[in-house]
Amino acid sequence: MNPNKRPDVKDILKKYGGKIEGKINVSSNDVENTQNYSGSYTKFKDEMAPQFSRYEKWCHSLGNIIKMKISEKEEKKVSKFLEIAHLNIEAWQSLTLSVMGFFMIFLLSLIISFSIMLIRGGTIDNFPLAFFVLSLIFSIFLFYYVQGIPQRLANKWRLKASSQMVPAILYIVVYMRHTPNLEKAVAFAAEHLQEPLSLDLKKVFYDVEVGGFSSIKNSLDNYLSIWKDYSPEFIESFHLIESSLFEPNEVRRIATLEKALQVVLDGVYDHMLKFVHEVKSPLQNTYMLGTTLPVLGLALLPLASAMIGEHLQASHVFVLYNLIIPFLAFFLMTKFLLMRPGGYGETSLLERNRYYGKYKSKKPYLKAALICFPFFLIGVLPLIFGYTPIPGWLGLQQDYTFAELGIGFLGGESIFGFIIDSFSGKVIGGPYGIGALIMGMFIPLSIALFFSIAYKSKTKLLIKERDNTRQLESEFNNSLFQLGSRIGNGTPPELVFSKVGESSQGLKTADLFRRINYNIRQLGMSVERAIFDSSRGAINYYPSDLIATSMRILIESSKKGLKIAAMSLMSISQYVKNIRKITDRLKDMLAEVVSDMKSNMTFLAPLLSGIVVGLAAMITAILLKLDVLMSSAEGAGNVGGLLEIFKAQQMIPPYFLQLAIGIYLVQIVFILTSSLVTIDNGEDQLTRTSDIGKNLKIGMLFYFVTALLASVVLFGLASVVLGGLG
Repeated sequence: MNPNKRPDVKDILKKYGGKIEGKINVSSNDVENTQNYSGSYTKFKDEMAPQFSRYEKWCHSLGNIIKMKISEKEEKKVSKFLEIAHLNIEAWQSLTLSVMGFFMIFLLSLIISFSIMLIRGGTIDNFPLAFFVLSLIFSIFLFYYVQGIPQRLANKWRLKASSQMVPAILYIVVYMRHTPNLEKAVAFAAEHLQEPLSLDLKKVFYDVEVGGFSSIKNSLDNYLSIWKDYSPEFIESFHLIESSLFEPNEVRRIATLEKALQVVLDGVYDHMLKFVHEVKSPLQNTYMLGTTLPVLGLALLPLASAMIGEHLQASHVFVLYNLIIPFLAFFLMTKFLLMRPGGYGETSLLERNRYYGKYKSKKPYLKAALICFPFFLIGVLPLIFGYTPIPGWLGLQQDYTFAELGIGFLGGESIFGFIIDSFSGKVIGGPYGIGALIMGMFIPLSIALFFSIAYKSKTKLLIKERDNTRQLESEFNNSLFQLGSRIGNGTPPELVFSKVGESSQGLKTADLFRRINYNIRQLGMSVERAIFDSSRGAINYYPSDLIATSMRILIESSKKGLKIAAMSLMSISQYVKNIRKITDRLKDMLAEVVSDMKSNMTFLAPLLSGIVVGLAAMITAILLKLDVLMSSAEGAGNVGGLLEIFKAQQMIPPYFLQLAIGIYLVQIVFILTSSLVTIDNGEDQLTRTSDIGKNLKIGMLFYFVTALLASVVLFGLASVVLGGLG
């Protein structure tokens, strides 16, 4: 270098840069973590949940047709929901989509209504007013429903994230007990937590990487602001964790960290109590309005149908009981259950279970369809005989009497009971017969059995594994204490599982520790691989968030010393105890409502519905028999005045009434079971699927037996009485 030349910055960096870089000690793990956060977040955006992606696609297509002006206040509110739900759309696109949805349904219903009017004759009297009004109501509801999607998705995201709050604070607290470094603690939590909170914490690093914030603390404080109205204790816990970095005394630093964990636990407990008090009455009222009262109202349908037959048709019953009531019940239940706070990680590591492939397989549906199709075919036989030319092709009659089939002791009644036009020979009404009614019961039964068989086949093995895991979790608190005690006495983690397994003979924990010990000693794995290896890891056989969290903390804390590992396990043991107390308290307070919903779904609703079907069969048989008597001069004087009130041939056929009732019961089982599972376990798809299968089997078999017995007994009673009258 020329001594007379003024030193240049580039020359200095070139000369001393290599020396400086050589003296900087950069952990390869830290670099790897830093590089992975933006990649993980990008991957998350690419593989976002399907319901989010579909909504975004609709907003970017229909929502982009016109740019609608939205008020500043509304835009600010909607933008906040979109940010929480991680949706890559603008507030005005959401509004445009809701408006376009309204106009599309409205115009479609208008076109269909005028088309029907023209087909019927072209006069205003032929305009389908009821259909148009229902379509208009649906379009208005669709507008508000689509407009509220960002808020619902934000609430759903927040609910899932809140279920990971306590484990997140636990990870950070345990890590910072031995390493007071906020960045590394948050990175550790983000790496080992499950979605969606793990993605939120990774986004904290992502925002720093792209230059949005100058430090992790600033980025973290910005992220925590979205929880100020929903979970202030989560923010307070993080502030306590941050303040622990400034404690000069080690004892006070540890106490501050433990206080942070206690704050979030107390907050979850308070939220649970508030949720129970707020949701108990609305939940009870909703299932009363959505199930109990409609089931009781079914008892009036047969008689109302006989009195105002031309104004009450089968289509009205289907719309009311299979569309309006179930949809309102589902909407209200979902709205209330979104208020449920998350207490702990309700999701699990099921994807790694050996039976998960069968759970996701579509083969059980094919098997169930093959089994249930014959029952469904029996149910639609009356429609095939009455409204298709198939019987004629096969040389069969449209209807038969019981006597023609050799079962004359049931009387000379028709099996299907069609009303046939004397001139054209076509069916103009029915089926009203008891045979058609009994056959029709196989349709809802086949639907229920289809889902029951498929769901049982999908979940049977996985539920058994889940039960074993839950039994293990109930024992795990004591095992954690033993692990901590042994490690505190100087036993290394590689040996502690063997010793604790020997002292836990007869318990599920012994099997878990035996698997871990086998992987370490026989397969030469490290402790981490012995537990978390993708193919042979012990966690694959016990997919539990609790166990995974505990073992992750054990592995990480043992790197800092056995004493720290022992203290960490003791902290987890106390955490497990507190979480179990919160969960048990929640179940105790909602036990009455849950018990009522279960009994209504599997006993009361099927019982009342079956009796209503029997009453419909009896009333129909009586009125049709009286109608026959009316046609003869002998019986006209006795029953002529009565039949002026009742219009027998305009009644809703019991076949269609039973079909609407049966499908309604299937829908109610789906809705109530999903609600009960969410109350007890939060977002738990496996338990929901399994319980729906069980409840459908119990409830619909009970309904089928009750409806069959009630129909046969009451129809027989009516036949005996009317036989004497004839």
